Amino acid sequence: MHADGETQALGEFFAAGVVAEDIPPFFPLLANRPLIGALIALFRGGDEEVMVRLMVLREIGLRADAPEWTPRELEAYFAFLNQTKLNTVLARLREHGLLLWDAERRVYQLSTEGRMVLAALSNLLAFHTEQDGELGFLAAQVAAGAAVGKLSAETLAHLLARLGELEEAFAQAVASGSEFRLRAAQAKLASVQQWMDKANDVMRTLSAEGLDDDTWRLAQQIGQRQSRLVRMASVFQRELAAIARQQVHLSQGGLSTSELAAWLKAQPADALARLAAGLAVTPESVFVLPDVMLDNTEAFLAREQPDRTVSTMPAPSEIEYTQEIPLEPPRALVELTRLLAGLEAPTGVADTVVGGGFAAASYRLSLLALLGETNIGPELAPLAELPVTLEWGDTLEAVGRGEVAQISAGRLFPKENES
Repeated sequence: MHADGETQALGEFFAAGVVAEDIPPFFPLLANRPLIGALIALFRGGDEEVMVRLMVLREIGLRADAPEWTPRELEAYFAFLNQTKLNTVLARLREHGLLLWDAERRVYQLSTEGRMVLAALSNLLAFHTEQDGELGFLAAQVAAGAAVGKLSAETLAHLLARLGELEEAFAQAVASGSEFRLRAAQAKLASVQQWMDKANDVMRTLSAEGLDDDTWRLAQQIGQRQSRLVRMASVFQRELAAIARQQVHLSQGGLSTSELAAWLKAQPADALARLAAGLAVTPESVFVLPDVMLDNTEAFLAREQPDRTVSTMPAPSEIEYTQEIPLEPPRALVELTRLLAGLEAPTGVADTVVGGGFAAASYRLSLLALLGETNIGPELAPLAELPVTLEWGDTLEAVGRGEVAQISAGRLFPKENES
């Protein structure tokens, strides 16, 4: 009767004539109804009930040296719980197959479903405390599935979707042109790099053997998307360098508008209110067309203030004139220009750009693309005009130093030695 009632209630969610078992996305859930029912029983009810239920089940499962519990041991171990409430929790766990009761030996032990649920929950709790732990959790699921030959296409799809969300967020940060969004995206990329590296290690060990077409296609897409995300580091460096060249410096102290904006963002609301005291703020009515607003204003003045025919501008405020301070080019740009200017023999790209960490190497590598450019700013012109040519290879060159594992193979040639 209970199963028939559930089937009848489930049928209310579907259109007339549709059977739940005939729907492909729904069939895997129905096939695993006992396990899903155990999860429902574990998490159904108020927050307090669920928390106590989880605590009891976890403590029972954590005793690995003696997995069987007698009722007296449970009463002693959970003495801090109300005895009636403890019996209710144990009965519910038994009823839904999370806890097994051996009537002959009179002992409790965790069921197979209960141990699987706890293992999955422990992974969730472990990664939840990590920064960007959701990506680490997905990478761990992929690694575990690949290790035991049970790589799930659904898990790969979740990982691919999360990487897609990151790529879209980074692309929006670049499109915004905001220095603060770019730096936040740069920090986000650095924090997820460790998890992408671990997922990348798993992807390298995969082969088409033993994987269906959908799983293999998802694995290839994950590798391609991770490659695009890694290349975003050089994009961030290039955009930030362009913003640095356009910064306006205030007074003779060298204070830039970016530094001023960063300082304002760090101030509490009360401090900003005090700073803004006395400033005239005129809200912009973006929902009104300027010509219509001007016509209405003129009509109001002619109707309400006919005698007001003369208006005067306020006196100019006293301002302090400052001299412009020349902006020095980045040190990495100067050093790279000096190094290539003294180039006498062909040299590899890796020997030229690697050093000082991954960010510095990415920045130098992005600067090499400017060699030979003509339409370029004065800060980058000395580098672009150097008599040096760059040739790229078709393979990756192993580096293994300066936080760089591999780099595109390429060589730099002085033009007089060009062959």
